[in-house]
Amino acid sequence: MIRPKKVGHVVLKACDLARAERFYTEVLGFEVVTRLKRPRGVFFTLGEQHHDLAVLEVPPEAEPVKNKQVGLHHIALQVESFDELKEGYQTLKVHDVKITATIDHGITKSIYFLDPEGNQFELYYNVGEDGLERMRRGDASALDPLDLEA
Repeated sequence: MIRPKKVGHVVLKACDLARAERFYTEVLGFEVVTRLKRPRGVFFTLGEQHHDLAVLEVPPEAEPVKNKQVGLHHIALQVESFDELKEGYQTLKVHDVKITATIDHGITKSIYFLDPEGNQFELYYNVGEDGLERMRRGDASALDPLDLEA
């Protein structure tokens, strides 16, 4: 059996690399580490490892992301506090990012939103330090609304 240590990075596809780069740097705070010429792409880091995310270019006629298809549901990005989550919510709104849901899961408080290509992301913070134990006990299935306007 393979036992990975962690999820190392995510690679997405985009028709417009410049738009993707602006979104990931200006809205989500990623840093560009390098750009590729073949295939065309941009590699991003959050500052701890060589890259956390890469975006590779696909032709403009590529099929768009579809909500009801098999594949990726979302990518989650953790912040340190509820205040940072609220700040993130305001940043998304200022940049006219499509927010799809705000949910209190019990173990996390989460904002779901779409990147420019329609990939869904979750911005969340952990509530408490025992999330794994609560998840294993089945105590983490909440889907309560989360009001971030206050």
